[in-house]
Amino acid sequence: MRMRKKKNLAPRMEACGAYLIRDPFALRGRWRELMPEARELRVELGCGKGVSTAAMVKDNPTINYVAVDITCNVLGDTRRNIEKAFDGEPVKNVMIARYDISYIEKVFAPEDRVERIYINFCNPWTKRPKYAKRRLTHGNFLKLYRKVLKENGQIHFKTDNDPLFLWSIEEIPQFGFALSEVTRDLHANGQRGVMTDYEAKFYAEGKNINRCGRDP
Repeated sequence: MRMRKKKNLAPRMEACGAYLIRDPFALRGRWRELMPEARELRVELGCGKGVSTAAMVKDNPTINYVAVDITCNVLGDTRRNIEKAFDGEPVKNVMIARYDISYIEKVFAPEDRVERIYINFCNPWTKRPKYAKRRLTHGNFLKLYRKVLKENGQIHFKTDNDPLFLWSIEEIPQFGFALSEVTRDLHANGQRGVMTDYEAKFYAEGKNINRCGRDP
């Protein structure tokens, strides 16, 4: 589904204000300086409208989050959902960045010590086999994540797409990551953990949610 281009996009981006990192590449190796007291730095790839981002940020005030998306249309929504979650109170443990995820090692350095990467409901690229390399759980991306994650850093992955999940849990261990808490139906016994907007929709429809990695 193609997202419609929103009106007044430039003002929306400007409205991201203090959250928006205008040049994320310039912060390579220096992300920890933005919140020195944070005990962890976590990155959400493909944050979308930021519904789950806002919930995680509010629930974990001592953890600094970087919400990433290449689609600038949604970043205004991300900012709005964060502010809604905090009811207008100041928020200091989240940043919003727009860049192509294939450049992640040019944005983060080993000294940034990224603790965790979230990949939630990414494009499955399942229509044609040749598109597999575009999946965010493909080995080419996993090798990049390994370069920016700290030792024993984690990837948390959720999707409603069963073929993508089955493919991914075979791909991920081949690149040095241990699978943990793998489930084919995360919410089988009721809602569990923070939900994205897509996830809430699928849950309401009775669709199973696949996940590997612990709750946020």
